[in-house]
Amino acid sequence: MIARLTPEEFPDHLGALAGVLADVVAHGASVGFRDPFGPDDAAAWWRTREPAVRDGTLQVWVAHFQEAVVGTVSVSLEPKPNGRHRAEVLKLMVHSGARGRGLGRALLAAAERAAAGAGATLLLLDTATGSPAERLYATAGWTRYGIVPRYATDPAGSLEDCSFFYKELRR
Repeated sequence: MIARLTPEEFPDHLGALAGVLADVVAHGASVGFRDPFGPDDAAAWWRTREPAVRDGTLQVWVAHFQEAVVGTVSVSLEPKPNGRHRAEVLKLMVHSGARGRGLGRALLAAAERAAAGAGATLLLLDTATGSPAERLYATAGWTRYGIVPRYATDPAGSLEDCSFFYKELRR
């Protein structure tokens, strides 16, 4: 089951969201964090997202499997008047123990529907070049528009190239 967290539900899910984030970083995902990074660090980061969830500029979706949160994706809506037609898909993550069940694809589809429902017609995202996520986006109809070499580091500190994607949504 995939559901959007309301601003009221978000604080109650911080521990579960932190668990997913800490797990993907521990398994090498380049999602913005460096080792050492654990559940307390992940929870602290998620807490910084709470104001954006409250004001509606950030939507957070979770995937549940057997009553546990095993994945998440966020949609950041652009607040600038000249960019309200676009949104960014952020932090698509599936716990290592729940991969291979189509949850990443389902979370991505939920993010796309949510962005369209909020009026976005253009979505953007970035991911590590050569990652499983890059293959997911390519097969889900996203268009890679560039690669920036040595854009970010993985959790161990190695520089990685980053692929940038967009997808136009139909109204």
